[in-house]
Amino acid sequence: MTDSLDGKVAIVTGGGSGIGEAVSLELARRGARVVVADIDGDSAKRVATAVAESGGQATASRVDVSQEQDVRRLVEETAAAYGRLDYQFNNAGIAIGGDARDLTLDQWRRVLDVDLYGVLHGTLAAYPIMVRQGFGHIVNTSSGAGLLPLPLSAPYCTAKHAVVGLSLSLRFEGADLGVKVSAVCPGYVRTGIFESAVVVNMSRELMDPPKRVKMIEASQAAQAILTGVARNQALIAFPGYVRLAWRAYRLFPRVIERGIPRQVREARRHRTAASG
Repeated sequence: MTDSLDGKVAIVTGGGSGIGEAVSLELARRGARVVVADIDGDSAKRVATAVAESGGQATASRVDVSQEQDVRRLVEETAAAYGRLDYQFNNAGIAIGGDARDLTLDQWRRVLDVDLYGVLHGTLAAYPIMVRQGFGHIVNTSSGAGLLPLPLSAPYCTAKHAVVGLSLSLRFEGADLGVKVSAVCPGYVRTGIFESAVVVNMSRELMDPPKRVKMIEASQAAQAILTGVARNQALIAFPGYVRLAWRAYRLFPRVIERGIPRQVREARRHRTAASG
């Protein structure tokens, strides 16, 4: 991905806010035609309007990524309308935090439906189109939690690990067919996901980043993502502390693991007494 993306076509799910919004704006700034897809249709329209007002090209689409037919229809109609699909950014995501013993199966399913199956739906819809045309790049948003354990957010962490496995596996399958696949693994980015997250029987502070960690802006995340896409990186992990923690965990797992039980115990101090 060069700085100029004139003539390229990109779909961004979760494009109505946060990282998705920032990626949509940056893609359009570079000349791409962007389809901003989001379950919140008004937010998608707002971002598409902002793109148009800045001289870019974008359309909005209301899409629930948990619904396979919705995603497939969006991808197929976009490819048919423009005659190509260069980038599929499967970015939509939600979070639920809490002790695993307090979470219901429905809450697990809700996270997996969006964070895993939403990514899978977009991937499976875009992949055959890109294989037929002989080019394309699928970019799946995982998380630093897709590389490291994240207790008290087990459904989110499960989905994000699965996205990494999906992306790295499909990357090797697509290589000889002209299709690139990358997984995005950001750390703490200033978006609305923390405020909108469901927290069960725990303090909302559970979802806050550690005090020693500085959050980055969504615009910075978009720059890092598009730089990684341009380099065709398998894992686009940022900021630096994510890469450092990942390497440390792989090389010295016991060092990282020593501190995790203490963090869990501290969080459980705020678990409601009624939880048992």
